[in-house]
Amino acid sequence: MIESRLLQILFILLEAGSATAPDLAEKFEVSARTIYRDVDALSAAGIPVYAVRGKGGGIFIQENYVLDKAVFSDEEQEEILIALQNFNLTDGTLSSSLVSKLNTLFKKDSLDWLEIDFSDWTGLRNQFFDTLQRAIITRKVIRVKYLSSMGQFTERELEPLKLVFRNKAWYLYAFCRVRADFRLFKIARMCDLQVLSEAFVRETPKKVFSEKQVSSQKKVELTLLFDQGVAYRVQEEFNNIVENEDGSLLVFIRFPDDETTVNYLFSFGDHLEVLEPKEYREKMVNRIENLRRKYNT
Repeated sequence: MIESRLLQILFILLEAGSATAPDLAEKFEVSARTIYRDVDALSAAGIPVYAVRGKGGGIFIQENYVLDKAVFSDEEQEEILIALQNFNLTDGTLSSSLVSKLNTLFKKDSLDWLEIDFSDWTGLRNQFFDTLQRAIITRKVIRVKYLSSMGQFTERELEPLKLVFRNKAWYLYAFCRVRADFRLFKIARMCDLQVLSEAFVRETPKKVFSEKQVSSQKKVELTLLFDQGVAYRVQEEFNNIVENEDGSLLVFIRFPDDETTVNYLFSFGDHLEVLEPKEYREKMVNRIENLRRKYNT
């Protein structure tokens, strides 16, 4: 199987017809010299790729060149198409037309194996992802109103760097000019999003989350008892589940020791009883008492 980077370069050239060595070097995070070596490797494999150095130059593929499908086995053809579809979903720099062309070349049915819908039930944030993607790619500062966990709206100017999905929610990783620090912002808490004309320069981290960050967070060991009314959620959201004879479900789990855990537990309503630890039973009781007082007035 030809090296992955060589295949991607070939696909880019098949789609665009040409590219520059610096652009390809930046995309694949290698040197321009490495890209020229890749061009030599493609040429040696019988693919009519050539490079012209200097002003107006670039890397080109012979016009009307057709990729010989015999180079790849059936299994390799399937892997290429799946990889390209995944690349389109997560990166978007290769158009779906290239996938269509290769489907035709390999005589494969369209895979269409994955669909992602970024919209929410309200429809209020359906455009946020497109807007944030453009701001990240073009390196434009954004202004947004953000609702904190304390229930307060603040206006923030952010340098958006990356969209991150974690623990069933989408976040924007950005440099916050108000706090002068890098922060994660839950997209569901954003409103009044504006893209400003001001550009910024800042390096995007390869990984936002690290094992060290996750392990350093204080955790609490919880013993939870669920009734059958929320069995579907228990099955979706937990791993270590013990089914009792009466059909109730026992779960042992470690959660962050903060208020967000109490809020999460309350989302199960009266279908959940916290058995351990004692302090979390007391937190649930206190919350119930606060609710009772509100509804008695």
